[in-house]
Amino acid sequence: MRDRHETISSPAARRRTGRRLAMAGMALVLALAGCRSTALSVAELGLSDMAVEASHQYPIHGIDVAKYQGDIDWTAARQGGVAFAWLKATEGGDRLDDRFQENWREARAAGVPRGAYHFWYHCRPGIEQARWFIDNVPREKGALPPVIDVEWTPFSPTCTKRPPREDLIREVMAMSDALERHYGQRPILYVPIDVHRERLVAAFPRHEFWVRAVADHPDNVYEDRKFRFWQYTATGSVPGVRGEVDRNAFAGSRADWAKWLQARMRR
Repeated sequence: MRDRHETISSPAARRRTGRRLAMAGMALVLALAGCRSTALSVAELGLSDMAVEASHQYPIHGIDVAKYQGDIDWTAARQGGVAFAWLKATEGGDRLDDRFQENWREARAAGVPRGAYHFWYHCRPGIEQARWFIDNVPREKGALPPVIDVEWTPFSPTCTKRPPREDLIREVMAMSDALERHYGQRPILYVPIDVHRERLVAAFPRHEFWVRAVADHPDNVYEDRKFRFWQYTATGSVPGVRGEVDRNAFAGSRADWAKWLQARMRR
């Protein structure tokens, strides 16, 4: 619950001020759009990206990558401020990212803490997806916790299913429990706003969440959800990676990060 007497210097108050500024900016966009055939962009108006601006309150940043990033210079990435990375490993029960083994090996060699993530497939039981992940991702001391990436897939050629809340929770939990038994770490759940709002509000209270909010701070768009990691842009850039890359922030201070990372490195 928020304090009724918080000042403008508090994060919550600053975010409310940011929302008012964003609304004022949107009004300007709508007004100007009436005089043009195409809408003005945030960049054209000289407005800031609210999510990227808000992410600056967190000092620890990392990336998530898949085969689409191509060759990565992991040493350059680490030297450029990449403090952690999650690498796409598996999808469903039969797909392996072409670059996973290479990224897994080279990120570690460069000293970048890294973990693997699995893209959830709504048309296969969770335990089968867990077995596929376990078959392809090494159990290695010092790795970050595995991540289960749960998104809707409206453009999938094979599965556009959106299971009921109870079914989704049951199957994701089955995968999570199997991974926790094998790797000794409870998986982190990556959940975008729509899946969370439609199915997972208040679900998985014992899991850490990695959320996606590219237009605002997660507190303003996720209902009743604390988060450990925040993906704040899909169009970031970092040394060592050609083209755009997802950027993420650890929700805490440098001291918090050191404690969190040390706890995982012991496992």
